[in-house]
Amino acid sequence: MSYALVTFADGGETRLGIRVEDGTVVEPPELKQWTDMLDLLEDWPSAAGVLAAMSLDGAPIVAGAELLRPIMWPRKVLCAGVNYRRHIREMGGEVPGDDWVPYFFLKPPSTTIVGPSDPIVIRDAEQARYDWEAELAVVIGVGGRDIPIERALDHVAGYCVANDVTARGYHRRHSVPADAFTYDWFAAKAIDTSLPLGPGITPAFQVSDPQQLRVRLWVNGELRQDESTADMICRVDQLIAAASRVVTLEPGDVIATGTPSGVGASQGHFLRHGDVVRVAIDGLGEITNPVVDEKERS
Repeated sequence: MSYALVTFADGGETRLGIRVEDGTVVEPPELKQWTDMLDLLEDWPSAAGVLAAMSLDGAPIVAGAELLRPIMWPRKVLCAGVNYRRHIREMGGEVPGDDWVPYFFLKPPSTTIVGPSDPIVIRDAEQARYDWEAELAVVIGVGGRDIPIERALDHVAGYCVANDVTARGYHRRHSVPADAFTYDWFAAKAIDTSLPLGPGITPAFQVSDPQQLRVRLWVNGELRQDESTADMICRVDQLIAAASRVVTLEPGDVIATGTPSGVGASQGHFLRHGDVVRVAIDGLGEITNPVVDEKERS
């Protein structure tokens, strides 16, 4: 049975649990040895063995569990840009050659990540032009620096569904002192609540090939993105190796691996108050987040 590790709230407490395929959350006693998800990830080599041997038969069901963001306090969030061939073409670019080095930017983890059903809070929507980007997210379980490609997947604890919400209207500055300052990645990508993540962390040992996963996104029930991770320019192992040449990867780091074609910018559509965005990745589950204008929040 496929399952995901989750962080959930129940009766005012935050605990670790397992979400099974039908959405039920159970609480195996084996998980009580870790205080939270980051604690578990820091102990990943041992935790992986416990999880692989664990039986869910008879595990207590948690009725009414509220799923929170899987990792409450991740260390870093790295995002790969321009990493799907068809997405580059839809944005008017050309697919790079074999010498391409993966391109990354950062998101502030404590303010951008929200849970699988939390609202995406927007403001100044007309100017910001909020866009959706369905992505496969990788959660690091074993840290390292200068990780070889052939061993990169050994550093993965698991995978999540993600939505890298982008404020397209803030990405390009029109008045700059030099061309080098044209693009403002911070303003476009660091906005609060811009990385819905979940529903949990599916252990890597349950994902036979991260390059054979179907990624889909719907806005108000209309399918907007539908692509396989096979369309990635740089595979997951290549991304991990490349990132580790720049920064030391740590347990609990999240790497978003880029978005496929079908983003709003290519269609002239952007998110508005009242929209509902659903993202699903086969075998990992789905997240559903309402879009709420800051002025409309009670």
